[in-house]
Amino acid sequence: MPLIELADVQAAAERLRGIAHRTPVFTSRTLDALVGGSVYVKAECLQRGGAFKFRGAYNKISSLPEDERTQGVIAYSSGNHAQAVAIAARLLGSRATIVMPEDAPPAKVDATRGYGAEIVTYDRWTERREEIGSRLAEERGLALVRPYDDPLVMAGQGTAALELLDDVPDLDVIVTPVGGGGLIAGTATAAKGRRAAIRIVGVEPEAGDDTAQSLAAGARVNLGVPRTIADGLQASEPGELTFEVNRELVDEIVTVSDAEIVDAMTFLFDRMKLVVEPSGAVGVAALLNGRVRGTRIGVVISGGNVGAARFAELVGG
Repeated sequence: MPLIELADVQAAAERLRGIAHRTPVFTSRTLDALVGGSVYVKAECLQRGGAFKFRGAYNKISSLPEDERTQGVIAYSSGNHAQAVAIAARLLGSRATIVMPEDAPPAKVDATRGYGAEIVTYDRWTERREEIGSRLAEERGLALVRPYDDPLVMAGQGTAALELLDDVPDLDVIVTPVGGGGLIAGTATAAKGRRAAIRIVGVEPEAGDDTAQSLAAGARVNLGVPRTIADGLQASEPGELTFEVNRELVDEIVTVSDAEIVDAMTFLFDRMKLVVEPSGAVGVAALLNGRVRGTRIGVVISGGNVGAARFAELVGG
């Protein structure tokens, strides 16, 4: 039996109804002309907390038994999952502790703290966040909300694809960023549950193509922490559970360079008036550079959590 099914994503959509934003789908004739197809951009940069991560975090925390929720939750994240868990915990009357790397983007750290979370920092180059999170969860009696390797989190992330297909039912391709693999696992489950023939394509930064290498090898490959501007896609290896889903349902993984990511961020800002963080722009980067083809293409902009100074530094550089 599959880890998650379409019914799980539909159940998550019910939990999120009226709580998560139903984010808009944008089009651009300029983008269509450059890509050679019709492109539909699902703007999860406009989601609560600035990223799709709120969907999975809320679905997970709202599904916890009340006594566990009251005790509090813990998560590890470089930023977007951190903010999502902090917001969801506050909405659900829980308390959040977040394990974040010392070099996480200041805008993400400040926002997470602003949503009421306690932050515990670590060195991402010498320490393992999974070990810290698991240890603190046990010591403090907290429920661990993993960023992707959890069926409830994957199902929550898949609700973005359900909305996209409600708005544009006849897509032939959906493109998403790939970090730990939760977004694409939920997307593939939802989309192929609706239309078996739809193609699901993931995009990774060139320096962090752990999922592409893992799918080619038939087993999870650990590359270490990749050095890329796409801080939300710095997973060293695919999740154990997400990999099981993605090896069955994902059709292709392509990669983009950091320079191509910056060009996509610039395009989205100039032409579509969307502020998108590097991780969120990889799908459009792949389209602009001819890595993905299709007639009617949906692309998920996964997040927009980039500070003004960092955005200016990247696109002005």
